[in-house]
Amino acid sequence: MVDSALWSRDVLERHSVDMRQFVGFRASTLPNGVRIIEAYNVSGLRYTILPDRGLDIWTADYQGMPLTWVAQGAPFQPDYGQLWLQQFNGGLLVTCGLTHVGPPEQDAETGEYRDLHGLFTRQRSSDPSVTGGWENGDYILRLQADIAEGWLHGYQLRVHRTYELSLTAPEIRVNDTVSNLGDQPLPLMLLYHCNMGYPIVRQGTRLEVASDVYSRDEEAQKGFDRWAEYDAAIAGYKEQVYFHHVRVDGKESEAALITGDQLALGFRWDAVALPYLTQWKNVRHGMYVHGVEPGNCLPEGRNSARQNGRLHMIEAGETKDFGQLTLTVYDDAQAVSALRARIANLRSDGEPVVGCKLP
Repeated sequence: MVDSALWSRDVLERHSVDMRQFVGFRASTLPNGVRIIEAYNVSGLRYTILPDRGLDIWTADYQGMPLTWVAQGAPFQPDYGQLWLQQFNGGLLVTCGLTHVGPPEQDAETGEYRDLHGLFTRQRSSDPSVTGGWENGDYILRLQADIAEGWLHGYQLRVHRTYELSLTAPEIRVNDTVSNLGDQPLPLMLLYHCNMGYPIVRQGTRLEVASDVYSRDEEAQKGFDRWAEYDAAIAGYKEQVYFHHVRVDGKESEAALITGDQLALGFRWDAVALPYLTQWKNVRHGMYVHGVEPGNCLPEGRNSARQNGRLHMIEAGETKDFGQLTLTVYDDAQAVSALRARIANLRSDGEPVVGCKLP
């Protein structure tokens, strides 16, 4: 845990003239031309943002411990000549959308072809700006940029993304607003594909969440009795996917991957704006990567979402705010126990979120 007495404004200003000594967003370019921005703070949290890939998050670690799985050769420049899976960097956050999330498909009405999980993560952002200062005893930095998706004579969407970085908190905070700049209503599918790897997930890890749980398919049904439990790597493992109708306290919900009594990665989000939670279990040998994925949709594709009454729209000129998604590392028994208690309270006292249409 961070000793707050070490990091007060008075103490720091007596010992330093530049806050970058303690917290910052540090930009650079890799030899392959990919721009990166490294975020760091005194808690020991570090993560790498990719302005050329939707301002998503690639590597992430806490006090030297990796939090995510990374694809060999990553990070990749956006390349529309390759499949989405060939362009998958791994990484802690891959944003899916904005008008399609799910398997490749041909539109049932227009015949348009859509690749897996949409176009967003191949879009380049504008040049990010960073602002910051002391707020209520904490030093907060905010990195902001726009990501455009669309084409001439087609749709025009724009995401304004903000990362918030605390001096001391082992937290990743991200907020998106999505604007329809065009003159027609559009489908809007947005899913935060948060990907965790070894050792934050390993044999014995459990997903704790207050929810009703549904299997995606027959393969998932085989493991339904153990949906919350994670195993060691298994050769040839076939992914299992579960959908959660979460409970909320007001508008927020919470989930956590908990490994033992002293380590957890927590997720907190606006479940009114993002009423669906998808769990992707993939304990495959070498490709050991798992998803906890809040969204305003299921990863089922636009055709299925439309057919099942789950397709959200954004009107011409409208802006939607998806609230703040927060990922927090918990590294002591007291914090993990409090996290478990909050989720237990959600199970007993929370209300099923409105707007989640699962059978």
